[in-house]
Amino acid sequence: MATVAPARSPRRRRTVRALSTVLIVAGVLVTIDAILTVVWLEPVTALQTKLRQNGLRSDLASLTAAGPTAVERHALSGLDGDRQRVAYLARSLKRRTADGAAVGRLKIPRLGSDIVVVKGSDPADLRKGPGTYDDTGLPGAPGTVAIAGHRTTYLAPFRHIDDLRPGDPITVQMPYAKLEYRVEHLQIVPADARWILRRGSYDRLVLTACHPLFSAQQRIVVFARLQHMTPVRGVTSGQGSEHGGRLLTPRPT
Repeated sequence: MATVAPARSPRRRRTVRALSTVLIVAGVLVTIDAILTVVWLEPVTALQTKLRQNGLRSDLASLTAAGPTAVERHALSGLDGDRQRVAYLARSLKRRTADGAAVGRLKIPRLGSDIVVVKGSDPADLRKGPGTYDDTGLPGAPGTVAIAGHRTTYLAPFRHIDDLRPGDPITVQMPYAKLEYRVEHLQIVPADARWILRRGSYDRLVLTACHPLFSAQQRIVVFARLQHMTPVRGVTSGQGSEHGGRLLTPRPT
């Protein structure tokens, strides 16, 4: 017994030291992750979403370049005016797009945000980027358009949404039109408030995110009113996808 113990002791000490080193490194990494999440955003999910966004940008470019489908081109020929055609294309894109697929691009200058929006607001959809609510139409359809986004994880696209102020511009570029909104006000509502999705008396954009940070008890909601809509040239007539159509302003209410 006396000859075995000395042989095992150094090996045991090396094992304990190795395990201690692993635990210390793991603890440091967890601490760094927590600090980054508090002061900036969660790094692991941010990287995942950034990679997904790269693919979504390519998908959106392809969608825009493709233009309307043959069925859409036929339907557009029977519609009167760009406003009706944009609304039709918004409804059609929603019907034919799978959940989690790219549908448009959201730009918020005050936040330095330029990110691809996907269809759907389920957890799997929001891991890719901001997502549209199933209960509302896509931008260009009449009424309320609502988009949800994370504040601390998955690239945290709405991290500083509370910095928005009345009058701030928000732009949504869709394959068929560019829509320009102005922030009207912000409001904190219960997590289950569904009235924010109701159709109002004018076309508006609603952005939602969990509130406060690191909690899902409430929602912070940004209400923005549509100011201008510029159809993509050629698309609303059922032809190619070229930017720079006629600017449309909302009808007075």
